Amino acid sequence: MESMDLNKYSDVIWDWNGTLFDDVNLCNNIMNHLLVSRSLPTLTLNRYKDIFTFPVREYYIKAGYDFSREPFEKIGAEFMVEYEEKKMNCKLFPYSAKVLNNFQSLNIRQHLLSAYEQESLTTIIKYHGISEYFTFIKGLDHIYADDKVNIGKQLMKEISVDGTSSEVILIGDTIHDFEVANELGIDCLLVGNGHQNIDRLKELQVKVINNIKELYSHLNKKGISD
Repeated sequence: MESMDLNKYSDVIWDWNGTLFDDVNLCNNIMNHLLVSRSLPTLTLNRYKDIFTFPVREYYIKAGYDFSREPFEKIGAEFMVEYEEKKMNCKLFPYSAKVLNNFQSLNIRQHLLSAYEQESLTTIIKYHGISEYFTFIKGLDHIYADDKVNIGKQLMKEISVDGTSSEVILIGDTIHDFEVANELGIDCLLVGNGHQNIDRLKELQVKVINNIKELYSHLNKKGISD
């Protein structure tokens, strides 16, 4: 982290699932439940992280689904029903709230950009008591987690509307977050304990850290208090 000067940024765009919110095991478990119900082989956590991708339709194919037999929309909806039932069992990653507070103390604005459905995203952020940290919250208008580029472009327009935005960084946990950052023309930092294996992330031309605690430690070495 020593080579990255986070103080230069006016805005931080956060991913949610797998970055601030630890739902990795839940997603793997639900997928395995759906696979078992269809007599398909289950996924180890490592295999899950190896094949998870965006759009998630491609991940489902890698997991073994045949959409000529059963449409993606049906399987995806079934996944989300179980996810919504069990998501409150998940927690924020350790140090997530502390890091949000760190950035706030630097007067850096923070926003959320997620492939999660907008209303559900807003509700769960409020449940975890961190709504106050975010200026803008952008989710999708459907449940199929297909692409964040378009809503990312909308978010960038909202961030820059007052003319104060000079430097923006996106912090996420997937290759798609890196792709979105490139499309938006902004910097990116990836966290390696989310939905994709850290080895996959390290193949990219981007800074990768192990977890949010590492980011917290870096900020505090720079004299930022909780």
